[in-house]
Amino acid sequence: MLSRSEIKKLLQDWNQAWDRHDIDGVMQLFHKDVIFENWTGAKAKGKTRLLAAWAPWFKNHGGFRFSEEDTFIDEQQQKVLYQWRLDWPSLESGFEGKAETRRGVDVIQFKGDKIIQKLTYSKTTIEIEGKRIGLAANA
Repeated sequence: MLSRSEIKKLLQDWNQAWDRHDIDGVMQLFHKDVIFENWTGAKAKGKTRLLAAWAPWFKNHGGFRFSEEDTFIDEQQQKVLYQWRLDWPSLESGFEGKAETRRGVDVIQFKGDKIIQKLTYSKTTIEIEGKRIGLAANA
């Protein structure tokens, strides 16, 4: 079982990999049997599928940057609630390429020293060029 300080250190190193847009560094923390669900509900099971899903995003990243806003670590359960802010060129229809800020939370579960599950939740309102924009639900 990882200590709280070990989890915190792993997350700091992981965040640095995100900042470098280093997909290999980001993927290094994932368990081979990871389960990932993003804010749209799309799922990837297994490290290989997650890498395939994320590779195009990293290749065409446009300068995305995640910032940690708050982190809660439950050492006994080996779980983390990670509140983040994403700044990037928007992909939203009608706003493509404009400066977007999106906020959300990841629920992260560790198994050993790897992430076995990462569930991502995002607010339904984003900011584009300083204006609040509501996201439409995908049916």
